[in-house]
Amino acid sequence: MAAPCIFCEIITGKLPGDIVFQNETVTAFRDRYPRAPIHILIVPNKHLESINSVTAADKELMGDLILIARKLATDLGISETGYRLVVNTGPDSGQSVQHLHIHLLGGNKMPLMGG
Repeated sequence: MAAPCIFCEIITGKLPGDIVFQNETVTAFRDRYPRAPIHILIVPNKHLESINSVTAADKELMGDLILIARKLATDLGISETGYRLVVNTGPDSGQSVQHLHIHLLGGNKMPLMGG
């Protein structure tokens, strides 16, 4: 039997989390180990392991994740100065929890990414 998913347990209230937003499809909570002054994890309430698990049936859910990220950035006062959304997929990317999540990072100037 697979180990319980820590994010699923936060979503259902079995584990504590500093939840900043929750509705029927999405939950957002502060990262325990923030990499920026504002570091929120935005997760689907439906367990999806990663972007690789997303199907066409999840199109509306994926839109919800992005729109909620934008709303939180506005609510937290970083929409004008800028923020970063990051989705890690798989072990080489650094994905440490096997539940799709978007990192909303902001509150300071961030280094440029390659490209």
